[in-house]
Amino acid sequence: MTSPVRAALVGFGYAGRTFHAPLIAASPDLRLEAVVSRQAEAVAEVWPEARVLVSFDQVLADPAIDLIVLATPNDLHAAQAEAALAAGKAVVVDKPFTLTAAEARRLTALADERGLLLSVFHNRRWDADFLTLRRVIAEDRLGPVVRLESSFNRWRPEVRDRWREGDGAGAGVWYDLGPHLIDQALCLFGRPLGVTCDLAVVRSGGRATDYAHAVLRYPDKRVILHADMITPAADARFAVHGLRASWLKDGLDVQEDQLKSGLTPGVAGWGVDSRPGVLVDGATGAREAVAGPPGDYPAYYSAVARALRDGAPNPVPAHEAVAVMEVLEAGLLSAQRRAEVLL
Repeated sequence: MTSPVRAALVGFGYAGRTFHAPLIAASPDLRLEAVVSRQAEAVAEVWPEARVLVSFDQVLADPAIDLIVLATPNDLHAAQAEAALAAGKAVVVDKPFTLTAAEARRLTALADERGLLLSVFHNRRWDADFLTLRRVIAEDRLGPVVRLESSFNRWRPEVRDRWREGDGAGAGVWYDLGPHLIDQALCLFGRPLGVTCDLAVVRSGGRATDYAHAVLRYPDKRVILHADMITPAADARFAVHGLRASWLKDGLDVQEDQLKSGLTPGVAGWGVDSRPGVLVDGATGAREAVAGPPGDYPAYYSAVARALRDGAPNPVPAHEAVAVMEVLEAGLLSAQRRAEVLL
């Protein structure tokens, strides 16, 4: 029997604790070997079989570690990923890949040069609604798509004391939720011609961007991406309009809430969408609920394990994450200039 890939998780904040640790542990081809965290008791309570390390350097020097997973603040991603690759480790980086497209390109070149896996955790490719949307488009149920509106909003009127809402590099909703929205758009339609973006701080006492609205211009369509922290009725998720029909979807994928509640990934009912999207026929106005496949975050780490053990494809290759960073960076520049930025 082939031994599992031994993974070390760096960071045990929200992303590490909620997403990465349980998803790594749920893959039979991976083992959560170690966690780098100052919260030794918290780690041991949930993952008693994992070693708790106090420094990143310990992971780099540990020959028992095959894969390093970075779930650290955004401004640490580039330097830590570079150090891990230099140490000969495979690397998974939580989104956003880096802070700049230049950093992302440099890491991709280093991974290619060393023949190492470098992947970015764009987990929302495996949201139930997005899997359904990809199927609806592939089956040509909408006709040619002319407009897609993708929203990822929250209701957090009070500013929290955490780095994501502070004034440090990589904070704010465009870096937090923007990569999800951008990655899904690129998966569907590829690279846009240009980006127009409005970024703002609208909450009283806010220090980081909490409102982001971007338009990606394609030759034959427009893709509108929106994320904010100030929407009480945050249900609207997708409105996709083709020349024959529209597909409308309310509600977020359930997997994050399932992970937060402590459910084991892959159990019965995992990822099942209780609020399927609705197809609206343009000619008749008829409405049809469209049930799709369940969400499948575990598929990401299963694919990472296969890539490392069997040479299977990387589920999110670094060059695809570079493309996300290029659009994200163009959005930042567009907001500064108050004008479209060409890609």
